[in-house]
Amino acid sequence: MPLPSSLQAALADDWQEGGFGVYVHWPFCQAKCPYCDFNSHVVAEIDQSRWLRAYISEIDRMAELVPGRVLTSIFFGGGTPSLMQPDVVAGVVERIRHHWPAANDLEVTLEANPTSVEAGRFAGYAQAGVNRVSMGIQALNDDDLRRLGRLHSVAEARRAFDIARAQFDRVSFDLIYARQDQTLADWRTELTEALSMAVDHLSLYQLTIEQGTAFGDRYNAGKLRGLPVDDVAADMYQATQEICEDAGMPAYEVSNHARPGAESRHNRVYWRYGDYVGIGPGAHGRLTLNGTRHATEQWRAPGKWMQQAEAGSADEVITPLGTDEQAAEFLMMGLRLVEGIDPQRYERVAGHPLPPQKLRYLSEIGMIDHGPTHLRVTPQGRMVLNAVLEQLLVE
Repeated sequence: MPLPSSLQAALADDWQEGGFGVYVHWPFCQAKCPYCDFNSHVVAEIDQSRWLRAYISEIDRMAELVPGRVLTSIFFGGGTPSLMQPDVVAGVVERIRHHWPAANDLEVTLEANPTSVEAGRFAGYAQAGVNRVSMGIQALNDDDLRRLGRLHSVAEARRAFDIARAQFDRVSFDLIYARQDQTLADWRTELTEALSMAVDHLSLYQLTIEQGTAFGDRYNAGKLRGLPVDDVAADMYQATQEICEDAGMPAYEVSNHARPGAESRHNRVYWRYGDYVGIGPGAHGRLTLNGTRHATEQWRAPGKWMQQAEAGSADEVITPLGTDEQAAEFLMMGLRLVEGIDPQRYERVAGHPLPPQKLRYLSEIGMIDHGPTHLRVTPQGRMVLNAVLEQLLVE
């Protein structure tokens, strides 16, 4: 049954509520971390000029699909994008800006690992247009860094962080908590130390054991010992919220904390359900084409991706999304944000309102705060967000 023309028009413009960004995936690392399930690979040699040509080819193709949009952000993720040569980063940024007009506050983020941070290279990234760095520090404890398979020490991480701060006004870094044999007191001390270093943004993730990773294999074999029990992990999460709030870096998303105004613009495109181009091996995108939002996914293996990019298109999948799929994605992404969602936008996307009896129930038990123009998950609800979503997504 075709959608009413008014609903079609609303959905065609819906992406503008979240903005428009470009994600560029660099798939290479110096080593594979045992907890990582990202699409990353270790290789002996990389023809960076060839990669630049392939990225440019894909940027040109995507620009024909969605021309003229105002660009909110560019994000280089991986892998380890700080292994990219600065002229490759410059070439990619230049081509993207050639095709799409940029917002006055365009954010250009590059992920970095401390082992690949060099002062000269970072100066080159700044000249290329990068204005924000996100650094994968992960722990401020040398023993835990070794357990996590990281190649850097705490001292190296601090030096790399200082190099980044000297070049960029906006610097974020990641930490993982609920690690093996970590106590609540340990985490409180480490987080306080991290906040003394922080510039404007921290990403703080609970360690999750992903199947298909080295940690997943060890866990399945009963060899990954000392992980905190659920209650301790929950206490660590609660302490994280309190300590960061007191330090002036409150949560704006489940795992992300920032000083007011320093939130990641690129990730907000995802969470506010905007449109974004995904370029590079395994990169995902969401694009509204001819009035319909599509999911895109590029070929995952770097060799296959390169072959397909050079042949004219590296997309493995371009799939139109139905209204139910869009509504579920919008809800799952938007409720991660402290600001929550507009229920009226949900109704436009889904074609029906959220179930009123579920809203009443979740409100009565203190999991959500909602009204005609807002739906937010409470601090208690964010601790069990998946359960809240399950209630709202099941009719």
